[in-house]
Formats: sequence, structure tokens, C-alpha cells
Amino acid sequence: MTTYDFQDGKGPVPAHKHSNGGGWVAETASVSETSYVGPEAMVYGYARVYENARVYENARVYGYAMVRGDARVYGDAMVRGNATVYGNTNVRGNANVYGDAIVYGNARVYGDARVYGNARVYGDASVKRGSYRSSPLQIIRSDGYSFTLQSDSSVVAGCRDFTMDEALEYWGDPEHHMHKESYAIVKSLISISKAIGEVK
Repeated sequence: MTTYDFQDGKGPVPAHKHSNGGGWVAETASVSETSYVGPEAMVYGYARVYENARVYENARVYGYAMVRGDARVYGDAMVRGNATVYGNTNVRGNANVYGDAIVYGNARVYGDARVYGNARVYGDASVKRGSYRSSPLQIIRSDGYSFTLQSDSSVVAGCRDFTMDEALEYWGDPEHHMHKESYAIVKSLISISKAIGEVK
């Protein structure tokens, strides 16, 4: 019987290298043949990786976590506990999704973000840093462009990553594309977050 030590304090356990990618998978875990587990990635505990999901680089999926659909977990990211990641999501970098958190749709969790508890990150939300025990504030512009408030009160929207003051200046410029709606969204994020105590 082949064994492998997943460095989780349980010592070597029965495991095999996944046929699609060569990463280590504990016999207690479940990974579809269509899913990819890269050579440096690990899936263990009672985790499940299904459908076309991809786990690669140094990523770890463990506990009772589930990754499915076309989701991607990579870099040094971890999905653990009872967390679920599905759809076209990306969890990457040093991100950590755990507890009963769910990430789905086209959402991105990356950087050093921590999503846990009963948090839901969905749609086109982008969570780059900080900790989220509940769902982050997100407002979608009429053209589908998503503005997500980070836990440090900054705003990530597409490739834009601004402090609140920078966001107000950037989208407050009358020459900017969709200036009025974008500026109103940023102001709304400030108002809502103040109302629930996220911005002082």
C-alpha cells in the first residue's frame, strides 16, 4: 500500500498520485478523473474535487472542503474545513478559504485574503486582502463591472485597486468612462459600510 505524509500531523496515510496531474491524493479524499491535481498540489482528509476543477502549484484542499465546476485553486492557496468553491472562481496566491465559506460564480479570492465563517463571495467580486467572516460589500455597475469593498476600506474593481480617496478621485473625474454611476457606487459603498460599521 502506498502512503504519503501530508504534513498535517497525522503521519503517512494511504494515498496515490492522481492520474491527471500527478499530485498526491489521500485515499479518504475523492477526486474526479476529469479534475486536475498538479504535481506539487495536495488533496487530503475527506476533501472532494470534482468535474473540471483544477488544483495546482502548491495549493492544498483538505478537511471536508469541496472544489468543483471549473474552479481553480493555485499558488499557495488553501481551501479547507467545510468550504465550497465552484463555478468559474479563482482562489490563488496566499488566499485561505475555510469554515463554511462559499466562493462561486466568477469571484476571485487572492493575495492574502481570508474568507471564512458563513461568508459568501460570488458574482464578479474580487477579494484581495483582509479577513471576511461575512460577505464583502459588492455593487455591480450597469455594464456588469463589479466594485468590491475590501476589509481595509479600499476598493477593488476589475484591475483597479484603490484606497477610498483614490477611488473617489479616479471615478470622480468627469472625463472618466461612466463617471456619474461609478462615483455614485463608490459613495454608496462608503455610506453602506459606515452604516454597518466597516468604515470609521
